[in-house]
Amino acid sequence: MTDVLRRGRASLAFSFFAQGAAFALLVTRIPAIQDRYGVSDALLPAFLAAVPILAGVGSVTTEQLVRRIRPSRLLRWSQPVVLLALLGVGSGDRLVELAVALGAFGLAVGALDASMNMLGVSLQRTYGRSIMLGFHATYSLGGIVGASLAWVGAHWHLSLFVSYLPVVLVLLPAAFVGSRWYVDGGAASVPEADAEADAEADADADAEVAAEVGKGQGQSGALVFRLLLPLCLVMTFAYIGDSTVSNWSAKYLQDVLGSSEQLATVPYNVYMVMTLVGRAVGDFGVRRFGAVAVVRLGAVVAALGFAVVAVAPGAWVGMLGFTLLGLGLCVLVPQTFAAAGRLFPGASDAAVARLNIFNYVGFLIGSPLVGALGDAWNYRGAMLVPMVLVLATLGYARSFAPEPDRYGDGHERPRTADVGRGSNGL
Repeated sequence: MTDVLRRGRASLAFSFFAQGAAFALLVTRIPAIQDRYGVSDALLPAFLAAVPILAGVGSVTTEQLVRRIRPSRLLRWSQPVVLLALLGVGSGDRLVELAVALGAFGLAVGALDASMNMLGVSLQRTYGRSIMLGFHATYSLGGIVGASLAWVGAHWHLSLFVSYLPVVLVLLPAAFVGSRWYVDGGAASVPEADAEADAEADADADAEVAAEVGKGQGQSGALVFRLLLPLCLVMTFAYIGDSTVSNWSAKYLQDVLGSSEQLATVPYNVYMVMTLVGRAVGDFGVRRFGAVAVVRLGAVVAALGFAVVAVAPGAWVGMLGFTLLGLGLCVLVPQTFAAAGRLFPGASDAAVARLNIFNYVGFLIGSPLVGALGDAWNYRGAMLVPMVLVLATLGYARSFAPEPDRYGDGHERPRTADVGRGSNGL
């Protein structure tokens, strides 16, 4: 691999890390944000729901923008906006200021998530082997670091601005400098003298196929929709599971399993650590056994985790269930993005942007669904619903098969069209 690809991979990994840290710093300080701005309990859900809704709008907008603007440029400018919006959340004192900051955060996060995964998918295709889980592992690491910094801020009673400012001062310039090494799809495979002309040809070709992805009408559009729909469902199910853990693990351990308030904070940390571990080794599993086997194993382990949580007699068994959930759910989202890139190699950017919307759909559905079922029925029974949804992933596992474009030892073999410019006319 060239130095260009190595630098591109490292800079993109740092972007994933920075986003994980920024998002964790926001969501783990929600009580402090509520206190600072005097947001009522009745109004808080509206503010929290606005972020993923606007992120979905940002992702849809990115799908249109990448037809004319390279994903690397969108990522270069959306990441600073996310970090500055985070600082804005910690700087104001009026509700309107909070609304503006969260609105900017949500829109920019949608563009950032979509463009970041576009670059990850295209880099994986250029490398010719699975590397997508590694990028998401750095996101998990950033989340752990961000949550730890948030704990420090809360423990020492630091204001939101004081907690956020050092992080932004470090991450923003580092991410902006690193953005100069982002690698767009196919860029590393093209001689420098021909790069501009080839980029224009790629943009025209990708725009044509992207238009087909976006139509959703006619025979070819219906075929595209049928191919992408299973991945959209898997993405939704995965984030329903993830939001269940992030929003209900502490309450479940304390109220249902009778743990102390201090012990109730542990399951989410365990979940994040196991997510990091699973993603750190997941790429090796994909190369050795293939994406389908890894997705199936992840779905089974995650379902087992929900089952253990649902029947746990006490807190420590419950934590075992959340440990299994981290190991199982961690592989689904990265592999879903990777599968979309393989299904539409000529329009992977549009496919990733469309798929990214279902990230926020799952996030919006998961927490209210479990809460409503828990109140109407009981929380043990509520945990069985995401278990069933995750198990449904097994029925869609074949959608992750790379077909002829397999990367890896005995399971995935690269073809020319997947590792750069080839005979497919793109």
